[in-house]
Amino acid sequence: MNLHHWIQLFLDQIHQTTLWEWLAVLLGVAEVLLAKVNNIWLYPTGIAGTFIGIYVLLTAGLYGESALNIYYLVMSVYGWYYWLKKRNEPTVKITWATRREWLITLLIVFVGWPVLYMILKNFTTSNVPVWDALVSSTAWAGMWLLAKRKLENWILLNVSNLFAMPLLFYKNLIMFAALTLFLFIVAFFGFFEWLAILRKEKTAENSLIIS
Repeated sequence: MNLHHWIQLFLDQIHQTTLWEWLAVLLGVAEVLLAKVNNIWLYPTGIAGTFIGIYVLLTAGLYGESALNIYYLVMSVYGWYYWLKKRNEPTVKITWATRREWLITLLIVFVGWPVLYMILKNFTTSNVPVWDALVSSTAWAGMWLLAKRKLENWILLNVSNLFAMPLLFYKNLIMFAALTLFLFIVAFFGFFEWLAILRKEKTAENSLIIS
């Protein structure tokens, strides 16, 4: 296929994009930008976008991604509560995941993947159960780390994003695929921005100890 064909395919898919998909994408962009700057408003924004995303993905037959969005919804509510309950305490700090948290993360990925695959294969009409399950399980782990303000959340989320882009394109959800590419780029820079915040806080703490 030549370049002209791909450009035409892209334009055709944009014209077929529904209003709901556009709205979900715009809310998704707002959410990730708020997450990048560690702003609590990422949660209500994400919750609104997730509700719309569930509808769009179910319509496209991406059941694993739909289940993932339900998980996003639960983790967003949890993360929002986790921040709010500490509103009179120091801001929840960014930290590296502990060994125990890494164990939980790996369990979410490598237990969630086959379990979700079996569910998709046996109880849905999904024609991409392996791929859909992998995208979902890695994103589940990333969202859990994000709720805990762990730096490694960006790594897990980008593994999910990397596999999600071709899956969404295959399902003709071109704007969701474009959003995922945007999320991939933002997550890359988000990791280093959070790392800089973490190092700055550590330097400040060390200065206080020395003084």
